[in-house]
Amino acid sequence: MPPSTTRPSRFGQKLLWVDCAGAALAGVVVLVLGGWLSQVEGLPRGVLLFTGAANVAYAAYSFSLAVRPERPMVLIKALVLANLAWSGVCVGLLAAFSATATPFALLHLGGEAVYVGGLATLEWRHRDLIATAA
Repeated sequence: MPPSTTRPSRFGQKLLWVDCAGAALAGVVVLVLGGWLSQVEGLPRGVLLFTGAANVAYAAYSFSLAVRPERPMVLIKALVLANLAWSGVCVGLLAAFSATATPFALLHLGGEAVYVGGLATLEWRHRDLIATAA
């Protein structure tokens, strides 16, 4: 196949793997270090455990898409909406705990909001390319 026909689907597959790996890494780190992060970030441990578990669950969903040879558009749109929603949750958590949150919480949750918002943007722009694996 000419490179122009295989490149788009590889891009889509790589983007899903970046999405999956990022969520898995963030989730596992937050779950393992939740007690310590709670002290460092000034956030309740339960909030951090929730965010860690949500990231792991999301990673499982994006993994399920990354390994599929064909991805229905409805599942890609659900992925984009989940990223957008999670970005909002991160911002909402920062607002809700602004009285106790430290700059580390801003870095963690603010960075996560920007990261998943960026992924949502890329996945939406390239949704047609993501629909077919390499």
